[in-house]
Amino acid sequence: MSQTEYDFIIVGTGAAGLSAAQYASRANMRTLVLDQGLPGGQISNIYTLENYPGVFPAVNGMDFIDNMTKQAKAFGAVIEQRNVSFIEKKDDVFYVSAGDEQFLASALCLATGAEHRKLGVPGEKELEGRGVSYCATCDGPFFRNKDVVVVGGGDSACSEAIYLAELCSHVTVVHRKSQFRAQKAVAQSVLSNPKITVCFNSNVTKIMGEKKVTSVEITNSISGEKTEKETSAVFIFVGMLPRTSLYSSLQFDEAGYIVTNENMETSVKGLYAAGDVRSKSFRQIITACADGAIASHSAEEYIRSLRGEEYK
Repeated sequence: MSQTEYDFIIVGTGAAGLSAAQYASRANMRTLVLDQGLPGGQISNIYTLENYPGVFPAVNGMDFIDNMTKQAKAFGAVIEQRNVSFIEKKDDVFYVSAGDEQFLASALCLATGAEHRKLGVPGEKELEGRGVSYCATCDGPFFRNKDVVVVGGGDSACSEAIYLAELCSHVTVVHRKSQFRAQKAVAQSVLSNPKITVCFNSNVTKIMGEKKVTSVEITNSISGEKTEKETSAVFIFVGMLPRTSLYSSLQFDEAGYIVTNENMETSVKGLYAAGDVRSKSFRQIITACADGAIASHSAEEYIRSLRGEEYK
């Protein structure tokens, strides 16, 4: 197995990972970024990014992440599409295995993000890709001028419902609570949109169809009443699950997110976490970028301390 040495390795090419890469490489750290997919993470699914300070008018998520990638590379970061299978720390060195190659570094940042939580209802798994979707930007155009259902009440669910309302005949949003938890402006946009109907205090309890989605069962959580609604698609946005399987011997919160301090340091020396994989109260692109910048700065100070080069 071949080995290549770096100063700092980042796993994940979302906003947090690319921000960390930019700051680290700009500080002259030999920086490697690894991800099994293309750069972007969840940002790739954003149709209109309108709330990132200084980016105005709004841009497409893919364009935003493309510029971040180019910027990190311009400062010297190496970005490779690799599936990381194993990480371990021996003495003061992290060993990162990807295929038949192994990469070594003094500091490591996990920016692996999170994946969509499933509803876990009958029909969801069977009809995934045939009307069940977790990405409106990816699959919405397939259901142009059709009726669709969105499940969830957070920022993602509301934003995607607004996007789908531009394409589809009508959008029904099903949310288990009595009000949205999304930011007020986004929630109000949903409530005031004539092409969107909201079912509060309700759950999608079954997804029906043979070769494709044809209807859903909606259950009112207060009365218990069940109704069947015809629909061509179900877009599910009910939260995220952090991707933490690569390094299990860390401190996690009750929801499974990695606990760090304000310097993005985990319970393992030299190991940092940034972005949606980290335990925090607010998850946005701007907070992910901030996490990445802080993680790289902390990693730089840590590496200097190992080399006896601390700032005086």
